[in-house]
Parts: sequence; C-alpha cells; structure tokens
Amino acid sequence: MEGFLYQASIYLAAAVIAVPIAARLGLGSVLGYLAAGIIIGPLIGLVGSETQDLQHVAEFGVVMMLFLIGLELEPRALWDMRHRLLGLGGLQVGLSTLAIMLIAMAYDQPWGVALAIGLTLSLSSTAIVLQTLSEKGLMQTNGGRSIFSVLLTQDIAVIPMLAFLPLLVVTLPVTMEPDGSIQIGSDDHGHGDAHHSLSLVEGLPAWGVTLVTIAAIAAVIIAGIFLTRPLFRYIHAARLREMYTALALMIVVGISFLMTLVGLSPALGAFLAGVVLANSEFRHELETDLEPFKGLLLGLFFITVGAGINFTLLFADAPAIVAMALLVIFVKGLILYILGRAFGLRGRDQWLFSLGLAQAGEFGFVLVSFSVSNGVIPRDVAETLLLVIALSMLITPLLFMLHDFLSSRISDTNEEQQEDAIDEKGPVIIAGVGRFGQIVNRLVQGAGFNTVVLDHDMETIAVMRQFGYKGFLGDPTRPDILRAAGINEAWVLVVALDDPEAAIKLVTYARKIRPGLHIVARAHDRTHVYRLYQAGADDIVREMFDSSLRAGRYVLENMGLSEFEASEAERIFYHHDRDSVRQLAELWKPGVAAADNPAYVQRAKELQKELETAFLSRGENKEDDD
Repeated sequence: MEGFLYQASIYLAAAVIAVPIAARLGLGSVLGYLAAGIIIGPLIGLVGSETQDLQHVAEFGVVMMLFLIGLELEPRALWDMRHRLLGLGGLQVGLSTLAIMLIAMAYDQPWGVALAIGLTLSLSSTAIVLQTLSEKGLMQTNGGRSIFSVLLTQDIAVIPMLAFLPLLVVTLPVTMEPDGSIQIGSDDHGHGDAHHSLSLVEGLPAWGVTLVTIAAIAAVIIAGIFLTRPLFRYIHAARLREMYTALALMIVVGISFLMTLVGLSPALGAFLAGVVLANSEFRHELETDLEPFKGLLLGLFFITVGAGINFTLLFADAPAIVAMALLVIFVKGLILYILGRAFGLRGRDQWLFSLGLAQAGEFGFVLVSFSVSNGVIPRDVAETLLLVIALSMLITPLLFMLHDFLSSRISDTNEEQQEDAIDEKGPVIIAGVGRFGQIVNRLVQGAGFNTVVLDHDMETIAVMRQFGYKGFLGDPTRPDILRAAGINEAWVLVVALDDPEAAIKLVTYARKIRPGLHIVARAHDRTHVYRLYQAGADDIVREMFDSSLRAGRYVLENMGLSEFEASEAERIFYHHDRDSVRQLAELWKPGVAAADNPAYVQRAKELQKELETAFLSRGENKEDDD
C-alpha cells in the first residue's frame, strides 16, 4: 500500500506542476503530461518498472475518449460532413500512410510493420492543434475548419485501425517454443502474444468468428437503443447521484469487455455505443460523469509514455531520430499542401492547413502501445517510433510560429481575387453572419429593410444563398470593402464578427470615418464590452446576456413569483446592468486587471448595493399596493 501511495503521489504531483506550466507557455496539456513523465522517469528516475503495468490501466482513458467522441457525432452530422470527411480527411490519412509505409520499406522494414508505422504516423495531434487554433482565433477560418474535418476523420479512423492492426501480426517471425507454445516475434522485440485468456472466438472457423463479431456489434447497437432508457429510469428511482456515474462506467467497461471477448478493440465498441447514444436524452449526463475519468486516465497515459521514452536510445542516435521526425513533418506537410490546394485553400489558409497537421499525434502513442502488445511492431522499432512522435509534437509550436511568420509576409492578392463585387447598398450593413448575424439579418429583412451582409467565409455565404439570402464574400474590416458596401451612406452598422480583435478594429475605423453612424456591436464578454464602448459602439449586445435573463426569469417563476413579478425583476436587473456597464466602462483601464483598479472595484460594490436596494424597493411598493 505504501508503494502504491508513493507512486500515486509522484504521478499526481508531476502532473499538477508540469501541466499548468505547459498551458501558460501555450504548449498544451499533452506536452505538459509528456514532460512530467520525462522528468519523473528518465531524468530523475522516481518511477521505473511499474510504468508499463500502469500504462495498461491508463489506456482505458483512450476507450473513454472514443466513447465521448462517439457521443458528439450523431449519425446525421456524420452524413452531412461526408464530403470533407471522406475526401479531404480520407485522402490525408490514406496518402500519408502510403508515403510513410514506402519510406519504411525502403529502410528494410517488412511490409506489415511498415504499414503499421504508416498508419501510426498518419495521425496528427487533436489536443495540441485544436487548443492552438482556439488560442490564436483561427478555428473559424477556412484553414481551421479544414483542419477540424481532417482531425475528426483521423479520430474516427483510429477505430478501424485498432481493429485492423492485429491482422498484421502474421508479418512477424513465428517460432515454436520448447513447451509447445507459439511465440510471435522475437524475445527482444515485443510481447508477441495476442492471445486472450478468455475468448468467445477461440477455436471457431473464420465464418464463425465473423458471425460472433457481427453479433457482438449488433448487441451493442441494440442495447444502446432499447436498454439504456430503462436502465437510467431504474437508476433515477434511487435518487443517488453516484449511481449515474456507476452506470456510465458500467456501460463503457461492459462494452469493452464484450469487444475483448470477440477479439476486437474495446475502443471500437465504445465508439459505436457513443454514436448510438448521441441522440439520447442521457447524452449530457454520460459526458458529465465520464469526462473527469477520461481526463485523468488520458493524462496518466501520457505521463507513462513520457516516463517510458528511451533517452539512452535518443542520445545514442540523436541525429538519425531527429532526422526521422523532421522527415515525417516534411512528408505530411507536403501531402497536406497538395491536398489543400486541390480543395481550394490558398494563402494563409493553405499554410495553416499544411503546417498545423504535419506532426504525429497522441493517438500514435496508443497505436504503438497496441501494436507492441499484439506483436505487430518489434519493441526496438516501437521505442524509436515513440521518440519520433514525441519530437514531432514538441516541434508543433514552432510550426505554428512558422505559419505566423509566413502569414505576415503573404499578400492578400489571392483573397482579393476571390472576393465578390458588391453591387448593392442598403441602410443596414451586417458584418459577420454567424448565428448572431443571421438572426439580426432575418429580423431586419423581415421588417422590410434592405441589408448588405459581409462575411469572409465562403461556406457561410454559400449556405445563406441556398436559403435565399444574399451575402457578399469579403473581409468587413477592409476599408475598400466597406466603401463598396455603402458605409458612407448607411444608417446602421451591425458588427457581429467572431474575432474580438477584428470587431474592435472595425468599430474604431467606422467611428473614425462616420461619426454619425449608429453602430450595434456584439460583445463576447464584459471586457470586450468595455473595449467596444471605448472604440465608439453605440449599442453593445453581450451574446449570452439576453438568454441568461430569460433563463433567470423562468427560475423566478418556478420559485413562486407570478409572471408579472418575474418580468418586473428581469426589467429592473436589465436596466440596472446596462447602466452599470456604461459607468464601469468609463473606469475600466486597458491592460489592468479589474481587481487592481480600486476605483473600478469600489464602484462595482456600490452598484451591487444599488441593485439590492432597487429590488428591496420593488418589494416594499408591492406590499403597499396590497
């Protein structure tokens, strides 16, 4: 027990220290976990032989991750994305696998091992890339959306890969041991034992194995459709919160065990179950219950990977291993560049797409571990692969820095040629037509006023046109685009851009050239409100404010207030908050935290007391009326 507590303390302490530091440096949590494992393993030596045993437990976090990915992917959503998933994403995985496989075969690897290496290195880092895109505000660009499609394809592709890799075990040497057992692979290179101690397919002919496998998958689907609702109702009757967590764990563990019995990957069954339950009313409950377990187990998995990296091998042949990591990045980057161009990406978007996905990913660690345990890849090759994957992920921040460098030197010629010629003008200009801008546009047009809609995303404009709404492709922050849209004659400008910095830039410019123009701006949070106010916006709408007020009114009605009383409370809060924001905006200082601004803090406290007094006065007036 003392040894277990000691090891648990070491792993948790390493994660708590290293991951926040990595996050602050913009490197992502995955690299933080890897760094933690490297420090407590090869560098300091606090953990040792038990790492591999612990990794088998930690791999269960991957199963949970795929179950949660399945929950997010409704069958209809998958079908709607089929062109990008099968086209852009499918070609990326297929071409990268083929290219890396041929390179591995050129270095005398058997075709089966080379194919496993190609599949492993074809994947990119979902965790690092998505986090970096979000931090840089690039998710809504064409390049960012294309990256998301490819990453989604890769995440889905992991499932068939896990099911397919054990079939490659025949490519390794097969020897007969003195005791009569069969050893797959050499003693020095791998575990080589893909045999399960408990299996439903052992001894069955090929057609029997197929039938049992189909039956197991069908059982997962049928159980997800017909059994989950009665189970959740039964658990709900107990009124115990922990029972929901127990049921969620039981679903994942039970499906994983069933898949193991029929010789399939546990992750395959978990993913299928997630897709089946994606439309269930219990989906959010399952996500909430499993998310902490998934995060901790995945973090533990990455720590064990870092602790297991063979630095002796790295130092023994550092130039060759670094060269392999760079070769992987170059080959994948070249394929991504060609595919991006074929699918219409240009300029900054093309470089973002090419460089953002050029690294290997965290699922590569999973496939390497899975391949070794099934005797597909020799252990010495696997250790080199782990180093190549880890190094390519460590290089990822440099790739995004290279993208920033190239983007700053790329002219906008290509984008200008693709933009529409704006041949209409109207009293209302709407810049940005996401969910927010679409509703504004429909309301204003429905009331009989003409609008000029601008957005820099071609797909968004194309969807608008399919539904009969006209929009123009162009960057709303560019002066020439605004002039063409009639900024000098317009009455109202609606700023509904997703990028907060672009919104500030547009409001500042519009107020400068048209002091009398009425500007309605969308704000993401209170700080953004203050900046828009100082930039010159007239009406500022917080994207969550009105919906939050409505939700609060519903709460008050269900707490016993009449509809009128709840509506009156909502009205008081609405007017008080709008006035408060304007007063606080005048005291807010850019670059200074609110807590470090004494005048701001003091006025915020006074305004809160004024709100309490307003509610109190309303209650007293109601009693007088009674």
